[in-house]
Amino acid sequence: MASLNVYSALVVLFLTCGAAMATKENDHIIKENNCETKMALACVLEAFTSIFETGSISNKCCGELFVLGKVCHSAFVKRTLENPLFKDLSPATIIAKSIQTWNNFLALIDSPSLSA
Repeated sequence: MASLNVYSALVVLFLTCGAAMATKENDHIIKENNCETKMALACVLEAFTSIFETGSISNKCCGELFVLGKVCHSAFVKRTLENPLFKDLSPATIIAKSIQTWNNFLALIDSPSLSA
């Protein structure tokens, strides 16, 4: 019985450390790439809404998302998912919507109407 308690404690410790390390890794990526300075707040809110709720991104914000880059985009999404406020969201669904938002943005910047 005691070994079960020790095992349980080790599992909890491992999971807690793993979550903390993931958070630190995303924070490091965000800081190292100056991600927090690359988008205006209005565009951050548009991107957030398109991923975590329902919405789309304007041409202007697509340009800012391009400057932000995929590394920063992914780190922000992962860090948001680690926030306890979003614990009820399905990570798989949010990651899929994040990829969809990125792909929609790529299609928009490749569009002849935007280039013209």
